[in-house]
Amino acid sequence: MTETPSNETFPDRSAGGEKAALRFALEAAQMLRDDKCEDIILLDVRVLSQVTDYIVIGTGTSQRQMASALDHIEDLGTEQGFTRHGQDRDERSLWLLADFVDVVVHLFEPNARAHYDLEMLWGDAPRLDWESQRTHTPGSAEPTA
Repeated sequence: MTETPSNETFPDRSAGGEKAALRFALEAAQMLRDDKCEDIILLDVRVLSQVTDYIVIGTGTSQRQMASALDHIEDLGTEQGFTRHGQDRDERSLWLLADFVDVVVHLFEPNARAHYDLEMLWGDAPRLDWESQRTHTPGSAEPTA
């Protein structure tokens, strides 16, 4: 007999807590936009995954741009106390991934994104409206408008 998933989230894995993970995920999505990535979505997978809380997915326009955007996300993670625990870059840089445990960031070139279709894989996950969320100014402790 299989159990129906409850609406409870899984235990938090990071030292920063749930609010810190959400703030990092929101700012990662905004940073991808600032780095000219396209079609950025932020999925809340806390109820669906024991592995991560948030998944950020974006589409890049070139290998160089995608690598640079991922480097900026890593710097943001370091600033906010999120260590990158894993990174994967395929041979042709069609899919780049950075794993910060509570937040996982995926960058794809357009055809690879359509092929792997993570949005469909995580189709039951709520999409967060990251564009209307407040972000913090680098170096400040709290979000600002």
